[in-house]
Amino acid sequence: MSEAKRPSAGKTAVVTAAVTGSAVTAESPGGVLKKSLWKRIQQHRTLYLLFIPVLAYFLVFKYWPILLAWVVAFKELQLGSGVFESPWVGLQNFKDIFLSPDIPTVIRNTIEISVLRLVCGFLPPIILAIMFHDMATRRLKRWLQTLVYIPHFFSWVIVFGVVFGFFSVGSGFVNNMLASFGFDRHEFLLDSSWFRPILIGSALWKEIGWSTIIYLAALSTVDSQLYEAAVIDGAGPLKRMRHITLPSIMPVVTFVLCINLGFLLNAGGEQILLFYNDAVLDKADVIDTWVYREGLARLQFSLATAVGLFQSVIGLALVVICNYFAKKISGRGIW
Repeated sequence: MSEAKRPSAGKTAVVTAAVTGSAVTAESPGGVLKKSLWKRIQQHRTLYLLFIPVLAYFLVFKYWPILLAWVVAFKELQLGSGVFESPWVGLQNFKDIFLSPDIPTVIRNTIEISVLRLVCGFLPPIILAIMFHDMATRRLKRWLQTLVYIPHFFSWVIVFGVVFGFFSVGSGFVNNMLASFGFDRHEFLLDSSWFRPILIGSALWKEIGWSTIIYLAALSTVDSQLYEAAVIDGAGPLKRMRHITLPSIMPVVTFVLCINLGFLLNAGGEQILLFYNDAVLDKADVIDTWVYREGLARLQFSLATAVGLFQSVIGLALVVICNYFAKKISGRGIW
């Protein structure tokens, strides 16, 4: 039978139903999908019931505050009136932000410190993870990993105490060493030229161990037979790292880079609030510290919320742009 005269599947079903006397109901793919989804929900209804408290937590404590923040950013919040009763001011809060004389310096400092954090803190965890991965002695590897991970669990207050113990003028370890060699003591914590190196160095010391966990997890999925074959072929450590290790963890590297770029306008406000002072304000004042002074100390909550919304929008845009170029260049992205 030719294709032109061959009956379609639908006609065949109708003819078969007419012969057998059974009923045929036409159902769209969407209806089948909905029925299948509802069937799976009924099948796993216990798990969905257990998920309700988790969903309620995120709705109440995560998404609802985000919605309120969006509303507050376009209002002049009055504590006595509440969020929804406060008057709308439109884009006035954003105009006040960019008309402030401190904003150009604040944004420049924020970007500079964030770029320094990204540049200085991106490669060391990768190198450290590769070193841990290639270590032959498991006991030494575990001890070193533990020593490197521990600072991540310190609060910034403790980290500042450690930094103060090293760089204070009176009893700091570094100044004591300088004095023992005949040099003058130096006010490291009051010197604006030393502020950023101390800031970036202490942040790297605190977080480098935690960042290596991500790359070690990626390295653990690499097939060991690839390394064995490379050794048989005469590839040295550098060639194995170049042709096996780095390409294997490149998706994770791309993911971490895109996420870190999303925090370009978040320069680590908690750390800077502890480390900075009036002597280094010209190099240390960032968006978060400006929000603390102008938005919270002066009770301008709408202004502070508008800054947070601005940071979130810019961060989202940077993540999307980074993901686009990552796909174009390497073929890998977040999504």
